[in-house]
Amino acid sequence: MIETIKNAWRIPELRKKIIFTLVCLLIFRLGSAIPVPFISPEVSKLFSEQLAGTALGFLNAMSGGSLEMANVFALSIQPYINASIIMQLLSVAIPALERMVKDGGEEGKKKLASITRYATIAIALLQGYAYYTLLSNGAGSGQSFINVPAGVPSFFVAVVIVATFVAGATFIMWLGEQITENGIGNGISLILFVGIVSRAFPALWRLFQNINAIKWYGFIGVIALFLAVIAFIIFFDGAERRLSIQYAKRVVGRKMYGGRSTHLPIKVNMSGVMPIIFASTIATFPATIAAFFNPASDGVWAKLNRLFFSPTESWIYPIVYLLLIVGFSYFYTAIQYNPVEIANNLKNNGGFLPGFRPGRPTADFIKKVISKITLFGAFFLGVIAVLPILVGHMSSALNGLSIGGTSVIIVVGVALETVKQLESQMMMRNYKGFLE
Repeated sequence: MIETIKNAWRIPELRKKIIFTLVCLLIFRLGSAIPVPFISPEVSKLFSEQLAGTALGFLNAMSGGSLEMANVFALSIQPYINASIIMQLLSVAIPALERMVKDGGEEGKKKLASITRYATIAIALLQGYAYYTLLSNGAGSGQSFINVPAGVPSFFVAVVIVATFVAGATFIMWLGEQITENGIGNGISLILFVGIVSRAFPALWRLFQNINAIKWYGFIGVIALFLAVIAFIIFFDGAERRLSIQYAKRVVGRKMYGGRSTHLPIKVNMSGVMPIIFASTIATFPATIAAFFNPASDGVWAKLNRLFFSPTESWIYPIVYLLLIVGFSYFYTAIQYNPVEIANNLKNNGGFLPGFRPGRPTADFIKKVISKITLFGAFFLGVIAVLPILVGHMSSALNGLSIGGTSVIIVVGVALETVKQLESQMMMRNYKGFLE
């Protein structure tokens, strides 16, 4: 990875793109330190005391801590990610959108991107208002974190805060698109990467401060586990099942085409980190509702929450979390890959799987293979996501690791994808590379 970056730096055009990307990411981090007017700086207590282990706690980790600081970029890229997921699902469910994406070519993709931008602003508006409401009532505690100056209408304060949140989310969306177009690519992913990494060093420092509670061998064990998880993710990121494909020979004019063999790669982890994001949202939803209503600690709802839905207290939660990840892995793979469409494309191009007739038998075999591969990929994601939670149950000093698996998957995945982008761009600019 380091060698790839050094080689890319030697190419003037790529060096400009790297510098442009670094400047954009620096702007993102600087914006994460700008506070929103009228919001009390004590808002971080809300997350440390009431919202830990909720969906908002998960979003806070994905935003690099911007949500708990209630700064300009508090919403981070979550509105854009949500809009992209919604449009992706709608493009499968709505035939008109599906035709626009498949038959519209580059123009269809531009229209879909434009709709996604408007959807991002709409979602940011809803999330910004919801976050303002949360801050104004202190998640049901009655303590407001909004400072309304004397003589200033509360409506004006609400408009300023919500508008600032929406403007920050919109600017991050624009910044990510600029990195994708003028930088090294993967703009949105890189912003997410930087946000997560920015919290890694403070988390490591807190872990070091708790070394007396976990002992020195516990600290070394956590670091070793962290490195093993990274190696595990890198191994599975490139793992794939290859289906042999044979193309029939055909004569066109005086030339013969086809007759060659190739393969159809099916990745073990086809759905990426999306099942974890879906599962985390659903699994932490009851805890989020409980945080809003602030039930009595000895009440039925609070006891059920601690028993089933608390990442730091419940032993049932990891099981529920794992099952949700497996379920969403199958769901996301089903809407992403259509075995019938793959089989038809092979048939139309004169390709077939040895031992299987073109058409329905090929589609059934591909569906069977995808189902088995998805199971392996789902358990891979589940182990990575659940393992830090189980480690956190062993010691209260390690509770902060509850979302570590998700963060590591995102960080490693984005790093690998960025290196691949740099390598492909270097290959395009170095003719000698094609000859080798």
